[in-house]
Amino acid sequence: MNQSTEKIQGTRIGVVTSDKRDQTRRVEVQFLARHPKYGKYLRKRTVLHVHDANNASKEGDKVEVAPCRPVSKTKAWELVRVVTD
Repeated sequence: MNQSTEKIQGTRIGVVTSDKRDQTRRVEVQFLARHPKYGKYLRKRTVLHVHDANNASKEGDKVEVAPCRPVSKTKAWELVRVVTD
């Protein structure tokens, strides 16, 4: 886990939606995407499986995550910090 104050390349902020597994969190990152034909902005989401070595976050927390080397088949992100509880 990186505790430095500088911005890490490729970080995202999302909400923890599942904390059932040990050292793993399911994080949803929501964003707006413009429809190619109609131009309307649509809400979309990406689900990330995040490595949380200290089990610091819980369900409902807003967290910052960063890409890392693959930890398992589905986990390639790590927890940087818990933004809010």
